[in-house]
Amino acid sequence: MADSKTILIAEDSSVILNLTKKILELQRYRIVSAKNGGEVIKQVETQPIDCVLMDINIPVKDGMECTREIRRHSDPRIAQLPIIAITGNANNYSMEQFKEAGVTDYLPKPLDFDALVRVVKQYVG
Repeated sequence: MADSKTILIAEDSSVILNLTKKILELQRYRIVSAKNGGEVIKQVETQPIDCVLMDINIPVKDGMECTREIRRHSDPRIAQLPIIAITGNANNYSMEQFKEAGVTDYLPKPLDFDALVRVVKQYVG
């Protein structure tokens, strides 16, 4: 059931975080959040997460660094998490760089909420 799936939103903008959270809660996802890259790793290690929405420009460790760290994790359940990058400046990165870091998919900002729901459902169900 979708209502048991947990999405981690790594986003330092509370406006974007709250909007994204509301949209996904309407789809019956459980939401946890991280305001910076340090919190992302703690969250994925302390509770079961089904998918990560990763803002690329978060403080402490950026989204690319977090993604690489998750991919290198010793726990295969964590290492294989779907990671959807969210970025306002996707032009600064090529799909090649996203793939090299281990990003599963990406969404440009400003977020298209229909696309957000579609992409999350694609990886989480």
